[in-house]
Amino acid sequence: MEDIVNKIEQKRLASNIGRAIAKQRIRSQLTQEEVAERLGVGNEAVSRIERGRVIPNIVRLLELAEVFNCEAAELLGQASLHVDDQTNRIKALLAPLKQNDRQLILDVIESLASRLQQDKTPEE
Repeated sequence: MEDIVNKIEQKRLASNIGRAIAKQRIRSQLTQEEVAERLGVGNEAVSRIERGRVIPNIVRLLELAEVFNCEAAELLGQASLHVDDQTNRIKALLAPLKQNDRQLILDVIESLASRLQQDKTPEE
């Protein structure tokens, strides 16, 4: 049973890291082909990472961070489900916005959080 749980966690982690890498690639305005070329790998290797089929090793993660001009911790933080990491992501998203826009987003978050708490079933 523990092996099944570990495999599920690994798949979830791979998927989250892949999404984070894909988002960072898009923010960097790079194609998968351009990233693959900079890493010296084939296009399929980048695609497999972004789809969560493969978890990049530490060296590859550092190389990706260099390509995207960000910290490896940023890529991992974007993939994390920990509240502190998620809070930091929201903070980074809010920082460049005007005060009124930040307040609008906070209002939406508060409304969603309230709604989701009401929808919780007892077994959750």
